[in-house]
Amino acid sequence: MDQSNSVAELAERLRRELDRYSYGGKLPSSRALVERFRVSPVTVSRALAQLAAEGLVVTRPGAGAFRAGPPRAAAAPAGDTSWQEVALSADGAELVPRTVDASGVTVSLAAPPPGVLEFNGGYPHPSLQPERAMAAALARAGRRPGAWGRPPLEGLPELREWFARGIGGAVTAAEVLVAAGGQSALATALRALAPPGAPVLVESPTYPGMLALARAAGLRPVPVPVDPDGVRPGLLADAFRATGARVFVCQPLFQNPTGAVLAPGRRAEVLGIARAAGAFVVEDDFVRRLVHADAGPLPRPLAADDPDGVVVHVGSLTKATSPSFRVSALAARGPVLERLRAIQVVDSFFVPRPLQEAALELVGSPAWPRHLRTLSAELKARRDAMTAELARRLPELALPHIPSGGYHLWVRLPDGTAAAGGPGPGAESALTAAALRAGVAVAPGRPYFSAEPPGGHLRLTFAAVAGTGEITEGVRRLRAACDEVFRGGGR
Repeated sequence: MDQSNSVAELAERLRRELDRYSYGGKLPSSRALVERFRVSPVTVSRALAQLAAEGLVVTRPGAGAFRAGPPRAAAAPAGDTSWQEVALSADGAELVPRTVDASGVTVSLAAPPPGVLEFNGGYPHPSLQPERAMAAALARAGRRPGAWGRPPLEGLPELREWFARGIGGAVTAAEVLVAAGGQSALATALRALAPPGAPVLVESPTYPGMLALARAAGLRPVPVPVDPDGVRPGLLADAFRATGARVFVCQPLFQNPTGAVLAPGRRAEVLGIARAAGAFVVEDDFVRRLVHADAGPLPRPLAADDPDGVVVHVGSLTKATSPSFRVSALAARGPVLERLRAIQVVDSFFVPRPLQEAALELVGSPAWPRHLRTLSAELKARRDAMTAELARRLPELALPHIPSGGYHLWVRLPDGTAAAGGPGPGAESALTAAALRAGVAVAPGRPYFSAEPPGGHLRLTFAAVAGTGEITEGVRRLRAACDEVFRGGGR
């Protein structure tokens, strides 16, 4: 049993026993609980902290844990908030609805139910995260002189310099802002570059979080199809002409969800098309540090080959470290940089200095390159395991592209399937539900399209599970779900 389950189980057992103690009565010591339940001191500490957060226990350093006082009187009945439906939707001049659909984002952030294997996660499993190195970096950072003071609004100079070196080309530290994670940086970029109601060109398919960001900013996402070599330049030029858009958001490296890499011959063409349209390219370089061991040399970020300030670059440490290590870079050249800085300052002031100091400690330590090498090898092994299992157990699922970076595969459902209306969204929904019943969570493809999808798809993550054994078992469960949906099994 993993530690999180042990903590939950111990907390529940202690919760059931609280009636044995009077209000204010002392619970057994931590040592006694360790011996009685045969768990670690850390598990006991976390279980007591959970009960304290629920208001059931009070902990006093040096004295122990005590049952909290009697519960407060019931809260007053909730008020009537139905008036907000009118207030939030009555603006007749609104070009784009302000309602925000976060379902495509939360599906990759929410923990699966107990016993369900996570093929829909958006972050590597804790076993792939450099937890020990991050803890050591955070401890060292906390002891740095001035670590708890106010940082420069643009970010620590040394960290900006480190990000600038990683981007390459002529990008300098002065052109980099430190931001609180890639999603926050993308939100800042969209707000800076396009007014509400404007169109924004996006890859099709693309990350649902990008579509949600655009709509939350009042923008209209316009799809531009992607093939195995990245966005199609001819269609991109057509889209600029047809819409008058001034922003194109793309992921040139290991695109989410297809895994495509923008072909060398298209890189300059894409930048030239945007420059001719008087438009910006927002480069979401989210997964550069999740390269697989067999990838070979990577292309430089688009920003490294952009002297004219067309590219607004976003790069992040989060995917290669931890969902909670939210440190990223927002890089731009020219007057737009000041607008980006102003929006970021107004929204969040600055990224907490201890986190920036910890990032510097981490990337400057010998543990960082070791972690990246280990991660690279492990991601390749997991990718190979999932592709092999899919070929063996689910050959009817098409896998048009096997990426050499990132953490997921993009598969297409078989054409002509009769279940729930064919291979489109109906079949996706039916298969997603059947997979969950079988004990594996998958991400349906529909949320990745801003317009009608060309067929049914699934995105399958191979990095969010504990190892290759869970990949094998997850694909077996997915086979059972496909049998139920496409062959009528279990009906």
